This record gives sequence, C-alpha cells and structure tokens, in this order.
Amino acid sequence: MGTTQLESVPEPKYWHLKTVIGEALDTDFAVGEILPNERDLAARFGVARATLRQALEQLELEGRLQRRRGVGTTVAPPRVGVDVSTTQHQWPGATEDNWRAQDCATADVPAAVARLLDLDPAAAPPVHTVRRIRLTHGQPVAAEQLYVPASSVPALPAIEAPSGPARARAVLRELQRLTLEGQDRAVELGSARADDARELDRLPGSPVLVVTTRYLSAGRTAAVSLGTYRADTCRLTFGDAGDLQIAS
Repeated sequence: MGTTQLESVPEPKYWHLKTVIGEALDTDFAVGEILPNERDLAARFGVARATLRQALEQLELEGRLQRRRGVGTTVAPPRVGVDVSTTQHQWPGATEDNWRAQDCATADVPAAVARLLDLDPAAAPPVHTVRRIRLTHGQPVAAEQLYVPASSVPALPAIEAPSGPARARAVLRELQRLTLEGQDRAVELGSARADDARELDRLPGSPVLVVTTRYLSAGRTAAVSLGTYRADTCRLTFGDAGDLQIAS
C-alpha cells in the first residue's frame, strides 16, 4: 500500500524542539526553576523565537511548564493524581485530604446543583457553600465549591462565625458526623470561570477538569462538590474496582 498523505507530512520543527527541550528539563533544570528568557533559549537551541514559543506552549499544555504572572516560565512539579474512583469513602475535610478551607457562606444553590441535591430548583432554600483550595508545592492546583443543605448539618453551632474559614471548618465537622453510605462522581473537561481562574493563577477560559461528586447518607444526597482542577497539572487515577463508566 502507498504512503498516506498524513504519513508523508514532515514533523513540525516546533514538535521536535518540544522533545529536545523536554529532555533538557529532565536533566538541566529543577522543579520550580525559572527558565531563561526567550531570546537566550532561542539562541541555545538555534531556532527562531516563533518556533520556540510554539514548543513552550505545547510543553505548558502537557503540564511540563507553568507560566506564572510576575515570575515567568517555570518547570512544573509532577502532575497531581485526582482519584476519580468511588472506592474511597471519606467526607470532605477528613484528616488525610489535601484541601484548605477558604470561606463559607449561605447562598442560593445553582439549579443544576439543586437537582443533584433533590431540591426544587425554583424553590430551593439557601445552602451552606464551602469554598476550598488544594495546593501542591505551594501552588494552587484545584478549587472546590461544596454545597451542604442545612438539613445535613442540623446541629451546626449557632455561635460559630456566620462566614469565613472558621464557619467552613464547622460545616465540615458536622458533615463528618453523618454515616457516609457512598458517593458517585462525574468528570468532564471545562473552561475556567473567572473566580476559579483567579484562584488557580490561570486565565479565564483555560482548560480545567470539572469533577462533580455526590455524597450519599441516609438514602439521600447529603452534599455535592464541584471541584475545578487545572488540566495542565492534574491527571486522573482510578481505583482497583475499575468503576469507570462512559456516558453515551
């Protein structure tokens, strides 16, 4: 059989350069180290700056590099594993999780989340909304909105602050008093909203992984989490149960 048209297309110059720079990142640079400026890098590899930019952009998409405002281009840490299996049974805020409570407020629930909580979107009461962030190597990699109906935490102390990190921790403590019967999780590719982009040091519209989790207790949905993960620094992992399902 003859050579197909695609097979005859030569490899783009920037793609070969991406491989060369990737090898240099493994041997010549440390995690967090700032790369030389574009002029010096272009001279080092003997390429035009336009070609260099294409290679750097591809490495950033692959999570090898990070561009940080006011800092420059740095070598990215290893990707963070995001466990999307449903075999790990623990409430948000458990001792071993890697999230930091940022804020909590009582707010109206989005219609899509109301439906997940089995609430009427047109008449859903305000719920506790906990904002959390996850860091690795000192850099934010994920932001989360956790929606908890008042019925899930009826004993929430009235003396606690009405908002802020202290209130967030109180909601999480009360939630952990419930018996967790199970959880289900869905993952989709999305675009960073303005508030998430700001916390994750990304531009609005940057690619993100959106992980939606329902926490089940006493035969109902006790809480819903919307986690927004940087697509350039996170990878999905699956438990031993192999419970990945492909939606049609």
